[in-house]
Amino acid sequence: MADPQDDVPAELLTRLAADPLAAHLGIVLQQVRPGYARAEMTVGPQLLNAAGAAHGGATMALLDVVHAAVSNSHGTLAVAQDVHTEFLAAGRPGDVLTAEGTEVHRSRRTAVYRIEARAQDGRLVATALARVFRTDREWETA
Repeated sequence: MADPQDDVPAELLTRLAADPLAAHLGIVLQQVRPGYARAEMTVGPQLLNAAGAAHGGATMALLDVVHAAVSNSHGTLAVAQDVHTEFLAAGRPGDVLTAEGTEVHRSRRTAVYRIEARAQDGRLVATALARVFRTDREWETA
């Protein structure tokens, strides 16, 4: 576990965690530090598809929340350009999915991140490779 002193400023974490869709889906942003983010989601009945597994859209939303947090973790506003997702195993009812995102590459204008979602038993449920455009705008945290 990372040293909490390495986390982003509390004001930025608060801004990044203020995602209405994430709240609606029960996604909780747990940690953000420069180049890293982690969030968790429990697969409840409202997140299942017709086959009784975690809905791909809910799983993708978890990956996307982490993508947004990690890509904005340096305090510069970043916007998604591309997300390639692979669904590898079904999330099951009651699973607690944890997604972690890490920075693969960052330049002044673009950045690439790898995000993985795992169930509590270690099953790799989904993985994503995501790219952002980094703007000139800094996050206002005041």
